[in-house]
Amino acid sequence: MGRRIHFVVDPRGWCCMGLIIFVWLYNTIFIPKVILFPHYEEGHISVVAILSYYFCSLFCIASLLRASVADPGKLLENPKIPITEREHWELCNKCNMMRPKRSHHCSRCGHCVRRMDHHCPWINNCVGEDNHWLFLQLCFYTQILSSYTLILDFCHYYYFLPLKKENWDVFVFRHELALLRISAFMGLIVLGGISGLFYTQLMGIFTDTTSIEKMSNCCEDISRPRKPWQQAFSEVFGTRWKILWFIPFRQRQPLRIPYHFANHV
Repeated sequence: MGRRIHFVVDPRGWCCMGLIIFVWLYNTIFIPKVILFPHYEEGHISVVAILSYYFCSLFCIASLLRASVADPGKLLENPKIPITEREHWELCNKCNMMRPKRSHHCSRCGHCVRRMDHHCPWINNCVGEDNHWLFLQLCFYTQILSSYTLILDFCHYYYFLPLKKENWDVFVFRHELALLRISAFMGLIVLGGISGLFYTQLMGIFTDTTSIEKMSNCCEDISRPRKPWQQAFSEVFGTRWKILWFIPFRQRQPLRIPYHFANHV
């Protein structure tokens, strides 16, 4: 479960994901070349700052790529329904397949997804039970990388000592101001958008409600007791070890819980 490669044929999704990769690639190339390496050579910053930036960049792109190709929880044809779980399954009126409750049919992907939150064009994939944890990691590391980039842009002009050795024959130094202004602009846009999305995702986990359920108002607070936040996050990330919640280089092992949740009616 959650290990199958899932590839969505959607040109709009490819364009959105390509834009995200462009922003990531732009900052990963120019920020170290214009800011980190020159200031490191002159002793203004330590190697820790460079390693931290590449560390955040690596985790960001890893979570993006894994979230985009991970199976979000696509239901197989003719699923075997345990006898004890049959009352918690229902028939999808779009694909005429049995599915566990809280699943949703994605019209763009053309199939039902377990505990689907939404279809995200920025990863060209649905966000469902099996890749929700990767999507959360993507939002988290994107915020860190964007914030780090903005801090470096600011410090380069207002905090770090001026560089003594600059090769003005190199393109990146001749156009340094324009390149960093573009970087700052993209950082502000990405940080603003992803922060709002990350907040709504966290609130959805705390209230045990998906984005689709919020829009359809099918889950009332009266009928859904609150879970402890540790349990809610453990179910999403597939482990109770909190340190593993931040690592995208692993396989999610779902906790042994039924498709429906105990507080679902």
